[in-house]
Amino acid sequence: MGHFSTGTIIAIVVVVLILFGGRKIPELMKGLGNGIKEFKKATKEDEEDSKGNKENKE
Repeated sequence: MGHFSTGTIIAIVVVVLILFGGRKIPELMKGLGNGIKEFKKATKEDEEDSKGNKENKE
């Protein structure tokens, strides 16, 4: 388990195309990309806050 054959990947792509259609997929990918950017930004801000708190304690 964990290894996908080419046939499995093609079947998944076909099902996604049937469910969402060709026009919706770019919108979904754009939303996914924006979500990843926001997550990275929040993580970076959290790390900066943590560093700031450590420096203030010393």
